[in-house]
Formats: sequence, structure tokens, C-alpha cells
Amino acid sequence: MLSEGGSFMKGVVLGGLFCLVVSLLSSFSPGAESDSQTADHHHHHHHVQAPSKDELKLLSDSQLQALTDQVRIYCVIMVTPKILVHWAAAIGTWSRHCDKSVFYTSESSKALEALDLNEKDDWARLRKALKHAYDHAGDLRWFFVAQPTTFAIIENLKYLVLTKNPKEPFYLGNAMKSGELEYVAFDSGIVLSYEALRRLMDVFNDEDKCPERGRALWKLSDDKQLAVCLKYTGVFAENGEDAEGKRVFNSQSLNTLITNSMNDNPNSVVEGCCSDMAVTFNGMSPNQMQVMMYGVYRLRPYGHDFHDMLTFNPPEGSDND
Repeated sequence: MLSEGGSFMKGVVLGGLFCLVVSLLSSFSPGAESDSQTADHHHHHHHVQAPSKDELKLLSDSQLQALTDQVRIYCVIMVTPKILVHWAAAIGTWSRHCDKSVFYTSESSKALEALDLNEKDDWARLRKALKHAYDHAGDLRWFFVAQPTTFAIIENLKYLVLTKNPKEPFYLGNAMKSGELEYVAFDSGIVLSYEALRRLMDVFNDEDKCPERGRALWKLSDDKQLAVCLKYTGVFAENGEDAEGKRVFNSQSLNTLITNSMNDNPNSVVEGCCSDMAVTFNGMSPNQMQVMMYGVYRLRPYGHDFHDMLTFNPPEGSDND
């Protein structure tokens, strides 16, 4: 939930500080160049920014309400029995805030429920998961692909894409570069619009452009292979940022970012650390995820007068915080 004056992120930072205290105490890219050069020419942006508060003030209350009602997230969470503890933590924490969350596993587990894709290869399993999500999305038009080691603040993700049209091909997150290939790092979470996913379904049928098992001469990570396939369709990796241009998808934990900021920006720790609208952090222990839930969703300063501009209601029947 977004509140005026950045109060929402203050809760995030407090949660991160709790995590910090707890922790202190206790290449080569394949082809796709010739087909994509023309598309590159028409690609006009590489940074996707959240709307500023001033931009939102131009919208009427009814327009804002319509937007908040329309932005709904399908969370595709890739799990394996090897990371059972993180899998359980994701079930009990941030995934509750997705409008629909489905856990896709490499093999079934007696302890936790998930859709067993019976596939050991990471890329082939991701393809199957995305195909299932596309076929079962209903009226959901935004897709968030994540690992259970990632902690996500879904309300901030909704704010990021609030004024974006899912009929346009968005593929965004923490944009990285490997050789000539730009891709979105999986460990920070990957966001796909419905149109981007629709195009991906089409290219999945072309084994030459988007092989199911990769190629014999090299083995790309699944996030890079995803970028290769999307590039053939004219969809390119874009960096998610807040209205001030700060990164909102993070590949490190919040306490790591704060620790680094203490060293690099001792006079401006919070401002030098993270965006007020951060969407993801990565690499936290399950206990730290629980602390983050407390900091983000429960801890509030006594007597604070909230003036929320937007309200993202939880999924119907959800028991989220």
C-alpha cells in the first residue's frame, strides 16, 4: 500500500534494519542479431519508471480507483525440494499478496503443495510454467516470475505498472547486460505483461529461434535464454525504476544494501540505499523474510495520519497481512 510521504517504504527500511540487527547479532550471447536489429530501431525506451505523485494527481478519484482495480498480478514462483525452507517462507509471506500465486516445482514434495512439472532442466521447466500461467491467467494481465529466495512487495509492483498498458510488450526488472544481450536477472524477479507473454508463446513454437533444450554449443541460464527468445519477438529487457530513476528490483538483501550504504553514504544511509518504492530484495533467510513482513506490513509509527492516494485490496479470501 502506498502512503503519502513515503511512509510505506519507511516500514520496509525498518524491517531491513531489523534484519540487519538480527544478522549482526546472531559471455557469449547467441544469434538473434539480424532479426532483432530492425526491432532495435523502433525500441525507444530502456527504463520503465513508476508514475510520480504529481502525475497521479492529474487523475480523478474514479480513474485512480479504476486503475487500482485493474492491476492484478499472477505470481509464477519457481521452486525445487532442495530449497524447501525458502519455499515454505514464500508461501507464508509475500506470495499471499499476489492476486494469484502458483508454485511450480521440479518434482513433487510431500510437505508442500505445488504444480509438479516433472522437469529437471531449469529452462524447460520455466517454459512449462509460463505456458501454464498464460493458459490459466483468466483476466490477470501482469505476470511476476520469481524464485522463493526473492522477497517481493507486490503493492509496489502494482504501483510501478499502474499506468502501463499490459497490451504493450513489457519485460522488466533488474536489467543486466552480457555481451550484446540485455536481459532481466531472475534473482531480482521478472515482470511480463500479457502481450509480452503472448509473443513468447508464439516464439516457443519456433525451435530454431527458441529451443526448448538450449543449444549444443552453449548453455545459457534460463533468464538469458528468456531474453533471447523475447528479443526475436521485438521485446527487450527494461530496467524498473521509481519516478526519481532509482532501481526498484534488487539482487541483494535489504540489510546488505543498508550495510553497504552505511560504508559508502554514512551521512545519508537510507537515501543512498534504496528506493522508497522498492519491489524486490534477494538473498534473505526465511527468518529475515518474516521480519520484513513485520516491517513492511505491520509496524507503523503511533499516531501517524495516513493519507493514502491508492489502495490495492488483497485477493478475495486471502489471509495475507
